[in-house]
Amino acid sequence: MYDWSDEHQAIIAVVRRFVDEEIRPHLDDLEHHDLPPYEILRKMYDVFGLKASAREHFQRQLERKIAGDEGAARRDGSDPSAQLITTIELCRVSPGLLTSLGVSTGLAAGTINKLGTPAQMERWALDLMTLDKIGAWAITEPDSGSDALGGMRTSARRDGDEYVLNGQKTWITNGPYADTIVLYAKLDDGSGADLRARKVLTFVLDRGMKGLEQAKRMRKMGQHASPTGEIFLSDVRVGRDRLLGETEEPVGGGRQSAKDNFVAERAGVAAMSLGIIEECVRLSVDYAKHRTLWERPIGDFQLIQLKLADMEVARLNVRNMVFAHIERSVAGGVPTLAEASVMKLYAAQAACRVADDAIQVFGGNGYIAEYRVEQLSRDARVLRIYAGTDEMQVVAIAKDLIRGELA
Repeated sequence: MYDWSDEHQAIIAVVRRFVDEEIRPHLDDLEHHDLPPYEILRKMYDVFGLKASAREHFQRQLERKIAGDEGAARRDGSDPSAQLITTIELCRVSPGLLTSLGVSTGLAAGTINKLGTPAQMERWALDLMTLDKIGAWAITEPDSGSDALGGMRTSARRDGDEYVLNGQKTWITNGPYADTIVLYAKLDDGSGADLRARKVLTFVLDRGMKGLEQAKRMRKMGQHASPTGEIFLSDVRVGRDRLLGETEEPVGGGRQSAKDNFVAERAGVAAMSLGIIEECVRLSVDYAKHRTLWERPIGDFQLIQLKLADMEVARLNVRNMVFAHIERSVAGGVPTLAEASVMKLYAAQAACRVADDAIQVFGGNGYIAEYRVEQLSRDARVLRIYAGTDEMQVVAIAKDLIRGELA
């Protein structure tokens, strides 16, 4: 059975030390004073040499793109554990930091690297991968929500050699601060074709373009360390050089690109959930040992023991799910959309349930920010919403079951 190796344990120890020294002291500012997370993340990149690693990884991707051997990305023998360890450890203290990081270096840069030409990769993706610039991935709209592709109304109209973009995006991670925005839009070719059947095109925009407005950050229930905002487009003119792949028919483009990103997001939520669960278990066990009631530690009481036991069952289940995903990734496998939905549905619900139980273990103190389970509970709640709500995960799972595509 898969488990962390000695090398992995050493990485965990180093990351935890950085979290304790460089992130925890800033939690209050991240949570309550709108401190943007990017300088903290850049310092993490500097401390662990991640910028140099990102450059090396980018160069390999660029060479594969030029050689036309992009499938080699799944055969390079890389260990996904280090990335997931960072995910888990950041989410023990501030899931919002991980959300901002993942959207910029994963969704935004990843989409450019997958769909873009070599020139587009060099123009935009490298700076996102090194965190020299911050990226946003803009697909969701106010009236589409879970129907992100079918209900999309943001339009791209051809005008000579250019496109004119109009529309609105919402709930965009890094939206208020992004330097680079990967944006999805429906092609309006003037044919009057049904909106749901139109091509989905992917563009790259830069902060400050005429007609592009990045609204101020939204006030949210949780994940305050991850700035979220709206994006407005009013006759934004872009050349074909900003259309990823420089064609309206890129391989794996449009709808398929978005679906592939949903798979990665949903599998990643399981690792995020594990970090929240592990921290809630750690805090609750420690509190149960030291908080006394009727001159006894509350851990002596069976109702508290039941909650702790349930929390540990959830922790082991989600950890095993993450470990199975690592094993599969090492072997070059990728989960289907439904399999990723299984991971996300169970793990996100488990994280919310564990965080809620942690508040009950802490009692009144659990409702106070200083004891941290209050923050973790708020941060966990969005895991059941973004990258597809619980209800959309159920739809994806059930459809594959009916088709007989799930084991």
